[in-house]
Amino acid sequence: MSTGLIIALIVIVVAVIAVAAVLARRARGPQRGRSLKRRFGPEYDRALAQHDGDPEAAERELAARVERHGSLRERPLEPAQRQQYEARWTAAQERFVDSPREAVAEADRLLADLAGAKGFPDGGQYEEQLAALSVHHADHVQGYRRVHQAAHLRGDETQDGARAGTEEMREAMVEARSLFEDLVGHNGRHGDSSRTAERVENTPEHEASDGGNRPARTESRGHLPWVSTRRHAKGS
Repeated sequence: MSTGLIIALIVIVVAVIAVAAVLARRARGPQRGRSLKRRFGPEYDRALAQHDGDPEAAERELAARVERHGSLRERPLEPAQRQQYEARWTAAQERFVDSPREAVAEADRLLADLAGAKGFPDGGQYEEQLAALSVHHADHVQGYRRVHQAAHLRGDETQDGARAGTEEMREAMVEARSLFEDLVGHNGRHGDSSRTAERVENTPEHEASDGGNRPARTESRGHLPWVSTRRHAKGS
């Protein structure tokens, strides 16, 4: 066999291998994209938007998160730990009515501490902790992101073109509670934390104060007036 024929055969084989690799990569692309979309849900859409609609770039970022944190195994909480975190969350929700900013800041610290206790990266590495949480709690991680952003905005700063006022903080707290319950092992509302959460969810902006100087108005039973009104309305 001549040298020229051997070289030609080698070139053909290399070309066939290259074409096969390209076709295989294209076939894996949509499959990987569907898998990541199922795993990350709303986080997939967020990554896509951050990369100007480029699915390959978004999927590279999400695949890198899975590679770094996919093998993480969450540590169970001891009953005493769970009770401590639940007590802190309930206290933060109760504080929201009079001091929304302080409540949001505490919720941010609490989620960072809780995630660290569960085996996620330390709260001092916020971005990496958030990335790890997005791999294992993708449906709820946005609440932590919103609370963290609201907690680190000063009163004169803006978020998405608008001041992070009471309504923004209230929504962040409500959304963050889903991640909190996921991490402590709750799949629904429980006990005092739930009842207090109802207050946060339904606190009108004029009932909450950024400065904590609003006098607490209570009825004889110790409930805020708007809570009693809401309950009577349900029963009427």
